[in-house]
Amino acid sequence: MRAALFTEVGRPLDVVDDIDLQGPGIGQVRVRVAACGVCHSDLSLVQGHIPLLGPTIPGHEAAGEVIELGAGVDSLSVGDHVVLSPNPACGRCEYCRRGESSVCTGSISIAMPMFPDGSTHLSRPVVSGADARSDVVYRGLGLGAWAEEVIVAASGAVAIPVDVPLDVACVIGCAVQTGVGAAINTAGVQPGDHVLIMGSGGIGISIVQGAAIAGAARIVVSDPSESRRELAMRFGATDVIDPDETDVVGRTMEITGIGADVAFDAVGSATLVEAGLQAVRSRGTVVMVGAPPPEQDASVNVALTMFTEKRLVGSLLGSCHAPRDVPRLVDLWQSGRLDLDAMITARRSLTEVNEALDDLAAGRGLRTVLVP
Repeated sequence: MRAALFTEVGRPLDVVDDIDLQGPGIGQVRVRVAACGVCHSDLSLVQGHIPLLGPTIPGHEAAGEVIELGAGVDSLSVGDHVVLSPNPACGRCEYCRRGESSVCTGSISIAMPMFPDGSTHLSRPVVSGADARSDVVYRGLGLGAWAEEVIVAASGAVAIPVDVPLDVACVIGCAVQTGVGAAINTAGVQPGDHVLIMGSGGIGISIVQGAAIAGAARIVVSDPSESRRELAMRFGATDVIDPDETDVVGRTMEITGIGADVAFDAVGSATLVEAGLQAVRSRGTVVMVGAPPPEQDASVNVALTMFTEKRLVGSLLGSCHAPRDVPRLVDLWQSGRLDLDAMITARRSLTEVNEALDDLAAGRGLRTVLVP
């Protein structure tokens, strides 16, 4: 099959046609990818911020059609349209039993380049003839969906109505799950709350929408890009801040009076986490949503944090349980309360993957969708 292959830092991705994909195993399905978004975490992978074992197919924000069922799968049918989760829950571990499937220890797929049994189902021939052999190819960020097809755990493929466009639904797989989920699931934003969102890319705009759905009274967005600040206002922000011109903490205090109820780092920056802790009120919450480089550390004054009862929490994929939350997000889109269409500012073929990454690195547009 055709796929975009990452081989080394500094080298453009190669679009190749010789990837072998082994069929689905027990509890797995094969999905023909209809569309896959280009996420900042994919850019981090390509830039070398995420350590890899070898040649890797990036892409983890996808939707498509089920074309083959593995043994034991009775929750899906061939022909189903599905949104894919890069972190499907196993349903068996202690966290799943507690209803905390986003931190499922039986899967942690998004952090692994292979399935729990060590396989990837992906390979590429490197020698032909009598000396024929193949090299393993790895699954980027739990999916590897910049490709024509993928193998996924059935629990990570959530059926959606066939009249929902797959090139629109794909953004639910990461950006929308992560952002809306961070506001509603992780932070539990309440009607009348004041929130600060630092960063307004695909994740930040999804947090804006989640906060608006939850009934936040003031939605303050900080971003150095004028075009993204304008987008934030279109998606529901009530106030915007240029952090290059205005002190974010001071301005947030002016707007809210005592500080934000919740602050979100939608970039993945220790500096923004520290700013969030200053910008929230006593008993306020800072939610880390963006994926930071693993070597980053934030400085926290433990005594001050203790006395003010401020909270610092992580949010992986919006603390979502895909089988529960994906249908809810589709319903919100169908009812007009969640705008998925306007989040997609470009569609490109798989052969234009490097141009899509360049756009993301330069901050052009909001979300690019690749159509294999």
